[in-house]
Amino acid sequence: MTQRTLAALLAVPLVVALLVAAARVPLPYVTYEPGLTVDVLGEDGGREIVEIDGEQTYRDGGQLRMTTVFVSRPDADVSLFEVVQDWLSDEAAVYPYDAVYEEGTTDQQNREEGAVDMVTSQDAATAVALTELGYDVEPAVEVLLVSEGTPAEGRLQARDVFLEADGTAIEEPQDLVDAVQGAPAGEPVTFRVLRKGEERTVEVVPELVDGEPQVGVRLGTGYTFPFEVSVNVDEAIGGPSAGLMFSLGIYDTLTEGSLTGDAIVAGTGTIDPEGNVGPIGGIQQKIVGARDAGAALFLVPPDNCADALGAPNEDMRLVRADTMHDAVEAIDAWVRDPDTTTLPSCED
Repeated sequence: MTQRTLAALLAVPLVVALLVAAARVPLPYVTYEPGLTVDVLGEDGGREIVEIDGEQTYRDGGQLRMTTVFVSRPDADVSLFEVVQDWLSDEAAVYPYDAVYEEGTTDQQNREEGAVDMVTSQDAATAVALTELGYDVEPAVEVLLVSEGTPAEGRLQARDVFLEADGTAIEEPQDLVDAVQGAPAGEPVTFRVLRKGEERTVEVVPELVDGEPQVGVRLGTGYTFPFEVSVNVDEAIGGPSAGLMFSLGIYDTLTEGSLTGDAIVAGTGTIDPEGNVGPIGGIQQKIVGARDAGAALFLVPPDNCADALGAPNEDMRLVRADTMHDAVEAIDAWVRDPDTTTLPSCED
């Protein structure tokens, strides 16, 4: 055996060891993979996802599927093997860590932000759907999140709408801040809130945080609706990207007949109070998930059109949805003539 051959044989285990070690070193990347899809017209654990109390509902055929993405967590150790695997796949994606998360973001913070976005998304979706159907909707100040270990925990709940604080009407978030900061030290603030259509009185004693009295809630814009509307999805699903599909699901549940003509329609997009559809992340992965779920039509936010055109959608039709109203009209036109009707396109 020559000296060169011996050196080569000795080097092989070292190279293998180095490759194995490199594959285990966490890399500053975030991976996106196709996630599950959920029919918002269906049930979850025996409970209807769109639940309406106090108004006539219609449970017809068809499916409206919200789409999700499996995103690696902020503190996940993403390996070289995972990065290469998803980079080579035409159904997954890899992004630099700082393009997705802020430095120092924890899983807890990520879940809390996702929960806040979900509440905001569902409320805006309900407001848009009811407005589209001609109902009156009034804006209000509501609880988006109750922080753990704070005075409000166990007393206030997400989606509580504030009516009064110590007898003073609450019309904007600052009214609530003023009431809390103006309360005598150690004394409770009495809140009158609207919870699931019923008025309740709740007392909370503020505590000092960085020298300021607080009760431990995140405030935002909510609404008072003419009847109770709930969207019941798994708490593990967070974020605002299902707003459009929630709105369509509520609209379909309140109107007679199947909006989708008994077909499967999927989509994604945030929704604002005016009904505009906004951009989301992971559009290509969501299109793959919808395709695999058997959807015939996929609604795309206009700002995601460029990336959507590069997704492997196969025979599933991609339709640009600028607003919730546009989405309703596009679905209706497609149901009446699925083969030849002209619909808003990402190629326009």
